[in-house]
Amino acid sequence: MYASVRDDLRTTLEEIRAAGLYKPERVIGTPQSASVSVASGEVLNFCANNYLGLADHPEVVTAAKEALDRWGYGMASVRFICGTQDVHKELEARLSAFLGQEDTILYSSCFDANGGVFETLLGPEDAVISDALNHASIIDGIRLSKARRHRYANRDLADLEQQLKETQDARRRLIVTDGVFSMDGYVAPLAEICDLADRYDAMVMVDDSHAVGFVGPGGRGTPELHGVMDRVDIITGTLGKALGGASGGYVAARAEIVELLRQRSRPYLFSNSLAPVIAAASLKVLDLLESAGDLRERLNANTALFRTKMTEAGFEILPGDHAIAPVMIGDAAEAGRMAELLLERGVYVIGFSYPVVPMGQARIRVQLSAAHSTEDVERAVAAFIDAREALKG
Repeated sequence: MYASVRDDLRTTLEEIRAAGLYKPERVIGTPQSASVSVASGEVLNFCANNYLGLADHPEVVTAAKEALDRWGYGMASVRFICGTQDVHKELEARLSAFLGQEDTILYSSCFDANGGVFETLLGPEDAVISDALNHASIIDGIRLSKARRHRYANRDLADLEQQLKETQDARRRLIVTDGVFSMDGYVAPLAEICDLADRYDAMVMVDDSHAVGFVGPGGRGTPELHGVMDRVDIITGTLGKALGGASGGYVAARAEIVELLRQRSRPYLFSNSLAPVIAAASLKVLDLLESAGDLRERLNANTALFRTKMTEAGFEILPGDHAIAPVMIGDAAEAGRMAELLLERGVYVIGFSYPVVPMGQARIRVQLSAAHSTEDVERAVAAFIDAREALKG
């Protein structure tokens, strides 16, 4: 049987390659940082979600080493059986306080967190209203629920209000949006979304994975940025980006929501506990965030410099001021070739194409970090200009 399946799979893989959509994996031989070692040598890294440069921070690494001695390597169990340690409860309490929520529940990833919310809270008599550009984990999580599914155009408040009007017969309604849309760097208009939620008696959920730690005056994410920390009912996020860059996710929410998730959320009940070393290192990250104003300022400065210099050089960058700076290419094969040319020039970036982004909207998503120097940013811009000329030739 497999022989015929294998031939079909090989044909599909060749079609992916021919369309310029194949996604090779480059092997990094060093810790995640502003510069990394790959097969071609040391390169500047402009494609990691290491927003604050904490992935290899000495204090975070030390905290992880000490945690191995104190807590061990792994739990070998799920939380409700024998997989809960003091360090898990402490991290949940710290995240709740940091995000201004009543309680927090940890997951092995934010993908699992988003996968465990909707089925637990919503049934056939309920409705979920989702932004059209929400992350794949939200889309998959919604599919697992029996709730009625509605979509509104990206950040389109008029469309959202129309969906709210059409679902007024639902028992519960949940508006869900990314805080920052990962492929575009656009920020959701949370204040206006909360206003509509109040008007139509709906709940609000935000996946703030690309904001928590560095967006907002205290790095508490888009709810803090928009002044609605007390109006958002559910916040999901990751420990795998600005908060140290390892893995793990969470749901921070109203107390009753978290309590029900502990009883019925399948990814929580049937997945091993977050490794204690990650929980302990994440606590150190939260300590560092209390005095991370200089890191956030450096990240903002690097972002502004890159966006300004690239625009002056004639590149099309989606508007905004987020550290995600998408350089629009259009053609998938051309985006892949541009990424290869940049790697040859010592800059590690990735071309994004369908199905990660819509067909015809291929791009190179540059991600700035506080770990980059001004010289790093200027070198990256020069490499883009040089690669563009080589691509023309």
